[in-house]
Amino acid sequence: MKKRLISLMIAAGMIAGGVSGMADAATQGVKKTPHAKRHLRAVSKAPRHLIVQSSAVLVQDETTGAVLFEKNAEAVLPIASVTKLMTAMVTLDANPNLNEAVTIGDEDVDVLKGTRSRLRVGTQLSREEMLRLALMSSENRAASALSRYYPGGRTTFVAAMNAKAKMLGLVDTHFEDPTGLTAANVSSARDLVKMVAAAHSYPLIREFTTTAEYDVEMNGRTQTFRNTNPLVRSRNNDWEIGLSKTGYINEAGKCLVMQAWVNNKPTIIVLLDSWGKLTRIGDANRIRRWIESSVIRRPTAG
Repeated sequence: MKKRLISLMIAAGMIAGGVSGMADAATQGVKKTPHAKRHLRAVSKAPRHLIVQSSAVLVQDETTGAVLFEKNAEAVLPIASVTKLMTAMVTLDANPNLNEAVTIGDEDVDVLKGTRSRLRVGTQLSREEMLRLALMSSENRAASALSRYYPGGRTTFVAAMNAKAKMLGLVDTHFEDPTGLTAANVSSARDLVKMVAAAHSYPLIREFTTTAEYDVEMNGRTQTFRNTNPLVRSRNNDWEIGLSKTGYINEAGKCLVMQAWVNNKPTIIVLLDSWGKLTRIGDANRIRRWIESSVIRRPTAG
């Protein structure tokens, strides 16, 4: 009897150690940026059998608001070009003439990161085409030009972005430019599910962020622009995506936010600070498979 009791105690210790080890594993790979240190949780609240590589994640049932999965959802991190969803909302909120010509100027050239663009200085497109390219292909010069053509100019535009964030109840969110090239544009996964839901209410944002590719006549030539999200472009997957936006700068890692139908329900997926070329796409696919394979047991009547 005494030997059996000792064996049980040893087994219990091994189980506890295993749980602790899994909890430690859940926090591995989280890059504690200066913005995030005081916000990161010690252990993800997500089920242990679902492992994602993105540092901050939130998956929410859009209809009920139920959180299906979360990991460091309150971490405040740079969001890169996910910023352009707010840029698009503020642009459209002003009820502008979408056919008005917008011209790329020297002020729109990225001198912070040195990113390139096919929209050369002097390129003139309609405001609608600039908005499409900013959202679909994440064209920084297009987003910059949209802010300059806003009533009051770029300074007023950025102030409107922050006012819109406050109106939406985004407590962790701050913007300093319309492109996301600066690491000072920050938010949390918790805030971004709200921002994605708000952006999804704009028909043009839904359309432009889910367009696989688009031909534009520029300087006498036809140029094809493609969506930055491979899940939108792929013809071999059956994702039903209602909104999509990617983002990347070194400080933010690779980011992806989507509204999509998963298991016949509208679902918002936010993935921040992912590393590796396809890690965010892999995380999205893993989350989808996890949701679709989950069995919700309902109590039987009587």
